[in-house]
Amino acid sequence: MIGFRVEAISKEIVDAWFAEWEALEARIHTAHDARNGEAKGLMEEAIVLFERLLIDSADASEMALDPSETYEVMPINGAERLAFIKTKPGQYACYRQLDELFKETKKRTARLRLQAAKK
Repeated sequence: MIGFRVEAISKEIVDAWFAEWEALEARIHTAHDARNGEAKGLMEEAIVLFERLLIDSADASEMALDPSETYEVMPINGAERLAFIKTKPGQYACYRQLDELFKETKKRTARLRLQAAKK
């Protein structure tokens, strides 16, 4: 399991990641409502954002996400869920799944911060 760097999951840093996600999420939602074909490209941007969050918070020197590894900040079944999202990023179900991954990751980073503070 690839651990995390405590400083990389500070509340300020995590909030900045999620502000970026919320802006993208609103655009993705609008694209799905409009059915204008823009959702896939926006979802691909959001996937890159999610992977960057995992990589930047990891206690490793890797510059790319390693799908064979488990990341401590990733939610349960996160790797499988991310793989599903990547197969068909234009689908609404994948958008909902990515939204859940972001929400669960935010909660997980908060829990990990609290645990690290207790040590």
